[in-house]
Amino acid sequence: MELVKEIYRVTKTFPKEEVYGLTAQIRRAAIAVPSNIAEGKGRYSTADVNHFLVQARGSLYELETQVLIATDLKYLSEAESKKLLDRSDEVAKLLNGLIRSLREKSSAAGA
Repeated sequence: MELVKEIYRVTKTFPKEEVYGLTAQIRRAAIAVPSNIAEGKGRYSTADVNHFLVQARGSLYELETQVLIATDLKYLSEAESKKLLDRSDEVAKLLNGLIRSLREKSSAAGA
């Protein structure tokens, strides 16, 4: 959720012609991360939860790509970009840990 707030803060400064382009796209990807985690939490099966965690991770990688594009276009400074990518890396580590844990749990239950 903190990453989403940070994305909204930095995208306020993007050029107006990007409002329906990169601004909307980067915000959508950012929002998709916690939204997919929440949707997975509401599911009953471990496989469903895992599916939504993987979706969240995909949205996170999409967001990272868009941050790099915004940086290349000079919409973000190198410092802002690094801060966002570092926070994204933290979220990726958490997601990867959750996914790995669920897979191990699932494997142990099936054994």
